[in-house]
Amino acid sequence: MSEPLFAVLAEGLRKRYGATEALAGLDLRVPAGTVHGLLGPNGAGKTTAVRVLTTLARPDGGRASVAGHDVVRGAARVRTRVGLVGQHAAVDEVLSGRQNLVMFGRLYHLGARAARRRAEELLERFGLAEAAGRPAAQYSGGMRRRLDLAAGMILAPPVLFLDEPTTGLDPRSRIEVWDEVRSLVDGGTTVVLTTQYLEEADRLADGISVIDHGRVVAEGTPDQLKSRIGADRVEVVLRDPGGLADAAAIVARAAGAEADVDAEALRVGAPVADRAAALTEAVRALDAAGIAVADIGLRRPTLDEVFLRLTEDTEVPA
Repeated sequence: MSEPLFAVLAEGLRKRYGATEALAGLDLRVPAGTVHGLLGPNGAGKTTAVRVLTTLARPDGGRASVAGHDVVRGAARVRTRVGLVGQHAAVDEVLSGRQNLVMFGRLYHLGARAARRRAEELLERFGLAEAAGRPAAQYSGGMRRRLDLAAGMILAPPVLFLDEPTTGLDPRSRIEVWDEVRSLVDGGTTVVLTTQYLEEADRLADGISVIDHGRVVAEGTPDQLKSRIGADRVEVVLRDPGGLADAAAIVARAAGAEADVDAEALRVGAPVADRAAALTEAVRALDAAGIAVADIGLRRPTLDEVFLRLTEDTEVPA
């Protein structure tokens, strides 16, 4: 049987907890062999979606398949095809890294010899071989998270769900985890990633679904989502507030669009279609007018701006 084109496919998923509708008709398509980010404010339904897709919660409506198997009718098959790394470390800090992985292997019904062999493979793959005999309590945050990832890969699942995997990690440890995730995908694993770090999604995700109030409100590549809220911009920061009006007129002519002015930051900006031509013209004209510039450049909308624009009416629960 050939692998499905979409590693994860959901249509109209619904899930209610009492009076709260956690999923309100969620649709999701994740191509095989990609990283797909799920973004949304607290309470948007990201974790509930992961719980349904990994068979930890049963949907109240709609349907979904993971790795070609229905999450309700084929729940047992789905569980053999997925790995899950949750928000909180699942490793036993008293046990060593090696002992943790052997234990997980045994829990997955591997024989003793197979569990030990798989543990050694994963320790090597995740750069933990030298620390394998040390208690997990002595691991750094990044090492502990990599051990979590290794545990999720015991059965080499084709689909790995990561629910906010780098929450609380320092920047260096987050980069370590990002490198390991990208390495897994390069090896053929499909990763579904929930995160509140917009930089993380921008760096890792091939595709993104923005979830709000239990449904997908936007989806696309990071660049496609950024383009939805506006074009690239020429931005100029001045040294002297007295030049703002003249600078705004110059930037507007160069960009062929109305310029906006932030007097407090001494910043002038305007959307552009032809990036290089507009920037060149703005630099030339500002210099000819004798306007002192502290900084000038082209800026793309950020994923943070996309997120805020798409979810700006959402009330985030405490």
